[in-house]
Amino acid sequence: MWSEPGRQVRWPGWTMAALFLGYGLGKAVFAAQGKLGFPGGPAVPAEEYERYARDMMDVATAQWLAASNGLLGAALFLATVAAAGRRIPRVLMLGALTLASAGVGAGMVVLIADGLVGFGVGWRWYHGLLGIAVLALLAAAFLSYVRATRRGTSPAPRRRWRVRA
Repeated sequence: MWSEPGRQVRWPGWTMAALFLGYGLGKAVFAAQGKLGFPGGPAVPAEEYERYARDMMDVATAQWLAASNGLLGAALFLATVAAAGRRIPRVLMLGALTLASAGVGAGMVVLIADGLVGFGVGWRWYHGLLGIAVLALLAAAFLSYVRATRRGTSPAPRRRWRVRA
């Protein structure tokens, strides 16, 4: 999978982009409905809505912000696999990937712990397994970008066939 220097394994980045788009879409649906939580997740009690609106912000606003984060995450991971993304300085991309990975990773650790141990809001065991899969994909996408953009690992130039007269 990682054997050729300079060759990027792209499927983890594409998969992460699709997951971020799904996250953003789910949050947009809940924002339009004025609901907290996520489709397929545990139900949020009514008193949590009141506390959230009082201590944080309007529920719909929070969900729209989360939806926009999903779009930004998708764009970030698309940039890791698209040729146009190679024009973005590596240091900037690695910084953005590190921040995104820290945020998503922390969320997945909570999801895994609650789903498999059961100390939080009510995620189920299959959510915990999903969290493990997302952490693995996140690591694979990050490492693929790092390895593909290391100095001195650019792919060999393509041969151009010429017809000699």
